[in-house]
Amino acid sequence: MKVTEKLERIKQQIDQACQRVNRKPEEIRIIAVTKYVTVERAKEALDAGLTDFGENRDEGLISKWEVLGDKPVWHYIGTLQSRKVKNIIDKVEYIHSLDRLSLAKEINKRAQRKIKCLVQVNVSGEESKHGLPLEEVISFIESLRPFENIRVEGLMTMAPLTNDEQIIRDCFRKLSKLRKQVQALHLDFAPCTELSMGMSNDYSIAIEEGATMVRIGTALVGEDD
Repeated sequence: MKVTEKLERIKQQIDQACQRVNRKPEEIRIIAVTKYVTVERAKEALDAGLTDFGENRDEGLISKWEVLGDKPVWHYIGTLQSRKVKNIIDKVEYIHSLDRLSLAKEINKRAQRKIKCLVQVNVSGEESKHGLPLEEVISFIESLRPFENIRVEGLMTMAPLTNDEQIIRDCFRKLSKLRKQVQALHLDFAPCTELSMGMSNDYSIAIEEGATMVRIGTALVGEDD
């Protein structure tokens, strides 16, 4: 199926989710997760009108950057090793996986401009997931104050892989509540306006719970149907 067809279907579902909770579809930024697709498929996504692309490995981002350049807004959405920061820092506008001080130090050192970062939160507490526990997030964000090249745009999480909608919803709801707590601090370096949550299988629930960014791969750019 063409990306344009998939995008139309997803936009309809986003519209429906927004209607259920009295939100506007314009509030939702669709990030096309291109990590498993070819450069040609990524080009197709760009031609379809998608403007935000997400990659989770430096090699994948660089290979697509060499062809597409800065036409898309690039989001680094995977776990980022400090030693890999130098490879992607001049190519990305957003990093969704800031979760430790050593990484913050490297981003701040390598960046030539402010990098929009989202703090990754392990809401579910699963050992298999990266990210900070809920209770450590605010103190971590406050520790980022000295880093002039880091701006905390928001929070990111991944819900457990389950068919239990209530478990997924509870995960997203907790992150939304935490964002409000950060916003209440009125930190100039951490406006925390963004909530990056929801993927191909649960983005409608994420939108209902306040997501501003949804990271959609298979359902949007996948070549499986």
